[in-house]
Amino acid sequence: MFFVSSLLAEAATASRIEVRPIVPRASQAVTRVAMSQTWRRLTFLHWPYEPALVQPLLPPGLLLDTFDGAAWIGLVPFEIHNLRGLPHFPETNLRTYVIGPDGSRAVWFFSLDAARLAAVLGARVAYHLPYFWATMAVTPQNGTIHYRSRRKRPHSTGVISDIVVQPGGLFAGEELGDRDHFLTARYRLYTLIRGRLGYAQIEHEPWPLARATVVTLDQNIIEAAGLPAPEGQPLVHYAPEIDVKVGCAGIG
Repeated sequence: MFFVSSLLAEAATASRIEVRPIVPRASQAVTRVAMSQTWRRLTFLHWPYEPALVQPLLPPGLLLDTFDGAAWIGLVPFEIHNLRGLPHFPETNLRTYVIGPDGSRAVWFFSLDAARLAAVLGARVAYHLPYFWATMAVTPQNGTIHYRSRRKRPHSTGVISDIVVQPGGLFAGEELGDRDHFLTARYRLYTLIRGRLGYAQIEHEPWPLARATVVTLDQNIIEAAGLPAPEGQPLVHYAPEIDVKVGCAGIG
């Protein structure tokens, strides 16, 4: 079923746009920088999904991007540092991967939980992203990293994540394959701005990806976004730190 859905999506894509390749390094520089920040202790948790479950959750103009016939849902907890005017804070985003009208390979966010109200309000205003204010903590301890999050009112306080991962050694460049880059090398995000498709470019060095192991995992953020609970263990990547430029929001 995954394979059939992928062929249909690829045929539809080929008929209307030229899909850009995925490359480890950002191919387009951010010329209008809205903000710079540092992401630390970032974990990618990914599960494959049937594309028919995910495509209906996307807005018109975006086509689901698939790998090996599957859509991929990513749960990504991390810390944001060096954001001007704000102390560092945790964030957890829920995302999938899309192809834009111009063939760009990008991220679509179902939700983003953050511990700083100013960051939540600012991102909702500037980028119209679905941010939620949450009580959160990221705690390194005995070689593991513990991520905790619970949404605050007026959101549902029953939406939580409680994740412990154990980072391992860095991958050598030649150890990373197409799937690793498909899930991580994304340098554009899409959003909806007053009913129209909007976007922002992201720029950073290639990810310093490392191995990681899930120790414990309890979450319902995925289900809160309207998706079924994930099945099986996630595919895991870890990145210790990366500096990021985020571009101004645009339309199109």
